[in-house]
Amino acid sequence: MKYSTMTYTFTRQKDRYDLDRMLAFTARHMDGMDVVGLQDTPAEEWRARADDLGIPIVCHTFFCGDLPSADPEKRRQALDQAKRGVEAAVALGALVAMIPTMTHDELDRTARRRAWIEGLREAIGFADSAGITLTVENFPGDRSPFVLASDFQEARAAIPGLRLTYDNGNAASGEDPAESFRACAPFVAHAHFKDWLVSDEPREGYRPMLDGRFYKAALIGEGVVPHAACLAAMREAGYEGYVNIEYEGNEYAPADATLRALEHLRELDEA
Repeated sequence: MKYSTMTYTFTRQKDRYDLDRMLAFTARHMDGMDVVGLQDTPAEEWRARADDLGIPIVCHTFFCGDLPSADPEKRRQALDQAKRGVEAAVALGALVAMIPTMTHDELDRTARRRAWIEGLREAIGFADSAGITLTVENFPGDRSPFVLASDFQEARAAIPGLRLTYDNGNAASGEDPAESFRACAPFVAHAHFKDWLVSDEPREGYRPMLDGRFYKAALIGEGVVPHAACLAAMREAGYEGYVNIEYEGNEYAPADATLRALEHLRELDEA
């Protein structure tokens, strides 16, 4: 399996983030990089610095949270963001782009998914014209519009060109993650791996998920997600893309967390 640095793992810990060290770490240990937001660094500079170190940029993740908005002006602004995100993906040399489907409205998850489908239906034209594969991910939360394989398949039926960034940890918050991958395998363009601690009761630092339980971010290999089964499903399907290593905890520094997770996953690869 090919593993990629998820810049979000590094940039979310602002006090520990250093672009030069992240790039050097990636060049030494990883197979590629997913640039999540540009962090006030032009896409062309990201590309030049990555090229200098021989790092392929395999995905660009960008945000346009008002894409499902019923407000025409907010929708227009979100479509402008989507266009700029696709343009950045082209400048980065990434062939895949992802839009996280978070929203802050009061809709239930079914209505929210339909609203996102309408917004994505408009945005995908930018990606198609630029030769970029547009994806959504299994996104976490008890009201998230896209958690289950069936959620994505509903969107794909309406938008045939849409593809999935398979997130095994987020899928695991609603269904068996290996089976979730199998249900979407022909349409998976990219992947995220992460892990969770789980509680049956509310606890501080834990968030409610679709299965009715409560989840807290953990390091890959220290939580409940069955990574070996997920990797087996991906190998069976002949998946040839990249897997981001995602860490949303604070117990480890980003480089340490990524390296520990990488070593764990490579041990599973070899088992």
